[in-house]
Amino acid sequence: MSKLSINNKSHEFQPGERLIDVMLRSQVEVPHVCYHPQLGPIETCDTCMVEVGGKLVRACATIAADGMAVVSDSARAKSAQNEAFDRILGNHLLYCTVCDNNNGNCTVHNTTRMLGVEHQKTPFKTKPYEKDYSNPFYRYDPDQCILCGRCVEACQNLQVNETLSIRWEDAHPRVLWDGGAPIGDSSCVSCGHCVSVCPCNALMETTMLGEAGYFTALPEKSLQGMIDVVKRIEPEVGYGAILELSEVEAEMRESRTKRTKTVCTYCGVGCSFDVWTHGRQILKIEPEHGPANGVSTCIKGKFSWGHVNSADRLTTPLIRENGEFREASWEEALSLVARRFTEIKQASGPDSLAFISSSKCTNEESYLMQKLARAVIGTNNMDNCSRYCQAPATIGLFRTVGYGGDSGSISDIEQAELVIIVGSNTAESHPVLATRIKRAHKRGKLKLIVSDLRENEMARRADLFIHPKPGTDLIWLSAVTRYLIDSGQANAEFIAQWVNGFDEYRKSLEPFTLEYASERCGLPRETLLKIAQMVVEARSVCICWAMGVTQHSMGSDTSTAISNLLLATGNYMRPGTGAYPLRGHNNVQGASDHGAMPNFFPGYQKVDDPEIRAKFEKAWGVTLPPKPGLNNHQMIDAIYEGKLRSMYVFGEEMSLVDSNANYVSGALAKLDFLVMQEVFFTETCRFADVVLPASLSLEKEGTFTNTERRIQRLYQAMEPLGKSRPDWLIITEIANRLGAQWKYRDPAEIYKEIAPLTPIVEGVTYERLEGYKSLQWPVAADGTDQPLLYTKRFQTPDGKAKFFALTWNEPTDQPNESFDLHLNNGRLLEHFHEGNMTYRTEGIREKVPCTFVEVSPELAEVRGIEDGTLVELASRYGKVRVRAVVTDRVKGNELYMPMNSIDEPVNLLTSSHTDKVTSTPAYKEASVKLEVIRATGPSPLPRNNSRYGHPTPQTGVEVERKWKRADYRVPGGLVQIATNGDRNGRAN
Repeated sequence: MSKLSINNKSHEFQPGERLIDVMLRSQVEVPHVCYHPQLGPIETCDTCMVEVGGKLVRACATIAADGMAVVSDSARAKSAQNEAFDRILGNHLLYCTVCDNNNGNCTVHNTTRMLGVEHQKTPFKTKPYEKDYSNPFYRYDPDQCILCGRCVEACQNLQVNETLSIRWEDAHPRVLWDGGAPIGDSSCVSCGHCVSVCPCNALMETTMLGEAGYFTALPEKSLQGMIDVVKRIEPEVGYGAILELSEVEAEMRESRTKRTKTVCTYCGVGCSFDVWTHGRQILKIEPEHGPANGVSTCIKGKFSWGHVNSADRLTTPLIRENGEFREASWEEALSLVARRFTEIKQASGPDSLAFISSSKCTNEESYLMQKLARAVIGTNNMDNCSRYCQAPATIGLFRTVGYGGDSGSISDIEQAELVIIVGSNTAESHPVLATRIKRAHKRGKLKLIVSDLRENEMARRADLFIHPKPGTDLIWLSAVTRYLIDSGQANAEFIAQWVNGFDEYRKSLEPFTLEYASERCGLPRETLLKIAQMVVEARSVCICWAMGVTQHSMGSDTSTAISNLLLATGNYMRPGTGAYPLRGHNNVQGASDHGAMPNFFPGYQKVDDPEIRAKFEKAWGVTLPPKPGLNNHQMIDAIYEGKLRSMYVFGEEMSLVDSNANYVSGALAKLDFLVMQEVFFTETCRFADVVLPASLSLEKEGTFTNTERRIQRLYQAMEPLGKSRPDWLIITEIANRLGAQWKYRDPAEIYKEIAPLTPIVEGVTYERLEGYKSLQWPVAADGTDQPLLYTKRFQTPDGKAKFFALTWNEPTDQPNESFDLHLNNGRLLEHFHEGNMTYRTEGIREKVPCTFVEVSPELAEVRGIEDGTLVELASRYGKVRVRAVVTDRVKGNELYMPMNSIDEPVNLLTSSHTDKVTSTPAYKEASVKLEVIRATGPSPLPRNNSRYGHPTPQTGVEVERKWKRADYRVPGGLVQIATNGDRNGRAN
């Protein structure tokens, strides 16, 4: 630690720390409007003036130095601060009491109070622009915009969507979308970054407008009248008295506006934020302190909450009678479930029942579901949807390094010198994680290689984009690894010290020459050499992958090949290195961690290990089944075979998300008794005998575990809707009706049971997860966690990793003369999975109202297809009718179809082929034929979709252009001092 003085008092600081951060951490009051710690210095507002060595400087842009003497309260500094802020008030009409942003956190309001402003010298002038309401989720008011540039910096250098800018040369500058397009017609992806960082009311969520304040719902004319009154009395009474009134009104809002910390229920990034509610009305999502996301969100986490109060929420139990569903009491429904489970178990044994846990529900609920299956029913027929996506990645890591989770944190990916993305549409599937990669890449801090069948956003940004033939990633990964070993460029020292099995592994690489990889993958030899060169030149490498790898018949082996490459090059055990399988659902990692699998107790402890089983038998007071059970894919075959008669499924749309959907639906229809626990009446509910209404995450408490093994708490923001109940409570009541004596009063008590039984979370307590605190497993008994794994050893008996030898098998379901096109599928930015939640938000439907199929320009020309052409896709297993989007994202005879549809689900087309190790369906190995049904029709992607926009990339706000304006004068005679020359690195 070094020292400097601020107002004649000594303060310590870390080398490289900004002066403003030192001051704020030391509780030295300094005004600042444009500065935000997650954005870095923007330097547009000039309000943070301080004296250093007799010169005025911006505290946000000044790096602290040892012995520096700083004065923030001198007459000169305060004069400059006031002059700068007065100019800001010239761009902003203060009417706080009747402003929806008067919630105690408005930077402009609070700075007015801090500086003791009574009157402004710079008169407010309106700008010649209308308010922009064209985006369904937020509006922009140019008249209230202070031109601080926070939103631009966030868009350009944090989110890196590069939509927003300010044209400083204009007579009346304003924030621009795509250089001047309406927001709704621009490249804006509605991520919400701009709204979250706006320091005033210029950018506001539409859900806040007219809803947040006591007077803000007044008609426009009345509201304007009140504003006029405030402005008329200001010259006489001053701002102090007016602000006091507004602060009283802001305090009144506190009594009716609840702010609750929660965790997003969409992808596996694990964004956390405060949700503002007024009763059951969601006013806004406010991200700020999330350990995985900070101020970042995506369109879904920020705005897609229409499902919470949807009119078609399930609110009472349903029982099927004579083919129809009728409402029932909880007592009747639960008694029926317990009676039928008991009858089926007595008649056919415990293994005639099976259980599916939800990857969208809490860790505690998955734990109870597997405990119900094992300890109450007596079966290991237990699974979750990781079987559909990430089980192969887990196996690849089990085989090589020991733990089935990301080897580091999202911050490690951002720190790498090279990131390789294989089979992941990261910018759409994991948007906030993608922002970290995009930001570091834009700043020149990392290079990017992308391997994918589509030229998605990350591919277009990449330094090297490769398009291998479908299903061949294992080959080029292994060929590059072999080349590095044979050419002496592998990390021999790391291998000798840390990795077993080299000789056998090197022998297995014999077939994987660069020539073979070039021929089989369709990649030039020079491209493969370029990949090898980039890997060797980078001091740290992270590899991210997702369903484009795992949902293949070779998913486990390709995941293993990724880890083999990292081991061969020494890219484990250090910050900025490692393997990152990007988990799809918000709690798919946690569901598996907590035992919702057929072969593992919580913490990946084997059910067929007598010592492990004895530990759980003692804790639960029962005898447990010794053999692994059926996974969710095997359960379907077992139904057809007559071995499985009953299932209990919660939070899983099984009939649509499992592959070969017609086959799966046929199986579900054959069950003697199906219990569905859901928040909506899903397609799978059609096959149920009992439907139990569950509560959403905002209506309960618990924990989620994100893709980086980070465990976070979520808190209850509102009461369950109608008669719905939290899943943990429903499972508990069913268990007790079956003879258990569970006495859990809340999820905290459940976790107190989990932790002592589960070494990887032994030190997890609700107290250690309070608020925004989090832990990344493994967590020792003393609460010490491991954000970066393998710093001292690998999770193996001898502490060493292991190379795992691989062979190659051809993909299944390949094209032939009849089914001549390859069909890929995956996620879409605006929707999640089949869309059960996202389609219930009107603004999302406005952007993407239905599913579609992407067709390449060359195939479109041959087949006579245009945007909006209705086509029929038929595979060996089923058919769907969808409209086409012609795009160069796909090439040749390859198609892409989002999975986001209930009406035309892509899994009607996929097969029952699976990964040979995990039974994960080979969703990405599908061949279809295409028939044009109707050549005319509307495009399935409306023109207001962000794809049609035209981003305007900049280095950031480009404040230097503001400084060149003729009407700009440096407040107080500012002298710019060095900022380490990092003008493009402000977003740190």
